[in-house]
Amino acid sequence: MTYPETKKVDLTEEHFGTAIADPYRWLENDLKEDRAVAQWVDAQNTVTSRYTASLPGRDAFRDRLTALFNHEQLTSPLKRGGDYFFTRNTGLDMQPVLVVRDGENGAERTILDPNQWSEDGTKALAVWAPSEDGKLVAYAIQENGSDWRPIRVLDVQSGAVLADEIAWARFTMIAWMADGSGFFYARSPEPDDSGRSDAQVVNHAVYFHRLGTEQSEDRLIHSPAAEHPLLHTVDITADGRFLVIYSTALMGGSALSVVDLSASEWQVRPVIERFDHLSTLVGNVGTKLYVLTADGAEQGKIVTGDLAAQDLVFTDLIEEKPGAYLRLASLVGDKLLLSYMVDARIEVERYELDGKAAGAVNLPEAGSAGTFSGRPGDNEAFFTFTNYATPKTVYRYDVNANEATLWAGPDGLIGADSSPGDIEVEQSFFSARDGTLIPISIIRRAAAKAAAPTMLTAYGGFGIPLLPAYSPQAVAWVQEGGVYAVANIRGGGEYGKAWHEAGKGQAKKTVFDDFIAAAEFLKHEGISSEGGLAIHGESHGGMLVGAVVNQRPDLFDVALPGVGVMDMLRFDRFTAGNLWISEFGSPSAEDSFNYLRSYSPLHNIKTGEDYPAILVTTADTDDRVVPAHSLKYVATLQAAQVGPRPQLLRVERNAGHGDGTPNQKIIDEYADRWSFAAHWTGLW
Repeated sequence: MTYPETKKVDLTEEHFGTAIADPYRWLENDLKEDRAVAQWVDAQNTVTSRYTASLPGRDAFRDRLTALFNHEQLTSPLKRGGDYFFTRNTGLDMQPVLVVRDGENGAERTILDPNQWSEDGTKALAVWAPSEDGKLVAYAIQENGSDWRPIRVLDVQSGAVLADEIAWARFTMIAWMADGSGFFYARSPEPDDSGRSDAQVVNHAVYFHRLGTEQSEDRLIHSPAAEHPLLHTVDITADGRFLVIYSTALMGGSALSVVDLSASEWQVRPVIERFDHLSTLVGNVGTKLYVLTADGAEQGKIVTGDLAAQDLVFTDLIEEKPGAYLRLASLVGDKLLLSYMVDARIEVERYELDGKAAGAVNLPEAGSAGTFSGRPGDNEAFFTFTNYATPKTVYRYDVNANEATLWAGPDGLIGADSSPGDIEVEQSFFSARDGTLIPISIIRRAAAKAAAPTMLTAYGGFGIPLLPAYSPQAVAWVQEGGVYAVANIRGGGEYGKAWHEAGKGQAKKTVFDDFIAAAEFLKHEGISSEGGLAIHGESHGGMLVGAVVNQRPDLFDVALPGVGVMDMLRFDRFTAGNLWISEFGSPSAEDSFNYLRSYSPLHNIKTGEDYPAILVTTADTDDRVVPAHSLKYVATLQAAQVGPRPQLLRVERNAGHGDGTPNQKIIDEYADRWSFAAHWTGLW
């Protein structure tokens, strides 16, 4: 295959006595601003599109994915002022719309339709929040997948958009004052060069915006000095009394602070000051707080404390549960609902407010239940449920009766020629290199037991768990006759803090070892066919794919790294990269630098070895993991002569890290990725 010519520059830097060549540094320039980079990307895209257009399974995958996406998708409703607010995608809409229902069984109407905001669907509704009386909605707009998201305010009754406009909101939630006079949000400073996609995440802060005023008058609420860069998110307690601020350094947890909004002076009061443990305010009854924390209990527990006391002291209410990790908790009605992860699946337990056990919540089947959204004193709550074979379904939960009933779900069509009963999900465990047992879910047609081309994925970072969730992409691979496998490797959060710590920092290579062990398990057990093992991962998972391919190019037949962190020696220089130092270590410290260099996907490509077929994907507006990571990685691969199979780059235009991507772009991308993998694994 003939690749586009790639300019090399003579650039070498010395780090801690080691010379590091960086001949493709020029590809770090913003391709939307640098013509040379844009032309190189266009040339790469041309080669890739011609190649994927020739693949025999591409149209079949596009048709199947289109059918699988074509079912109604709703979010759990938020009840405000007697009305129900939720988003809906009827199936193949580019973007979901925001809907309000008049009471439990009243009429519905669309109040925000992002599909009308742009011709190509690249403007999306991001975070949104209705005021307590349901008369106003504050909402953020995401354009081309960017993390910069301006906030506007809608009058629900008239449909008018108010004059208020917030710029430079980034990594934010929206929390209304109870009286509707304004809302809290988080933002970064305006970048020096307006709109630069590579602007670092620094000085993130919480502000209050009063309706009818200019943003320049917004009140700074919280911007603490800290050793590490911080991100802040906000919430309001159900009674409207306390502003809740979560501050994270991405160390696997968050600090927790509150502001008593009933006080004449708003003072930020620390509640939990550690960043390395999960801490979440479950709810409050007056000044009594119910808090989920892993501080002193790595599997999570519920504690209580009274803000009326001068010195806030917490008392254990519900101790940690052996063999289960407490991930979420809600105070709804007069009950505490605790969601535990048990072997990467969710189980929900009920408790009285005094900590007495009150039985379990019966979920429809094994899978994942989302947060129970409801209010203290209100008997009604909602939650979503999904698993690998069941699209996300919304249930209404009667707290007193402990009964869940279907509120909204897909129309029963799982697409193409298959129903949920045709898909079998089996959870197994494999032994890691050090003997640790790790869960892996195997998804395939119920009647298929023979070895088949297999797509393996994992994440393994930032304490983020991979829970059972319906994926049209995964089902499409299975319906075409393949096997889809999800490995819950260390570095994630499936078993709590220790599971994360085992794959963090200078233990990061454990993540790669676990993933390699998962691949070997699939082959040893006769699940993956000979010559038929593909791997994919996105973001941290993209880095994982790049790293294991370098370590074991013989083990994999296809690799699909998406929006990956590939240059581990310069990741901290762009956008949110400085926040990842707590996960990876700092390239500015010698011990961390040497460790990062030992596995960095960009710096460990083995010239002259036979590599799997590789299709790298990224997007031009990704301002979280900048496209330079993927561009430099592909340029290095193509120059390294790594065997006869192709190493291609696909750069999506007017898209970002994934959030807000229009359905059609997702379908087209996965038609390319899956048909590429199908060709090189023998599925097609």
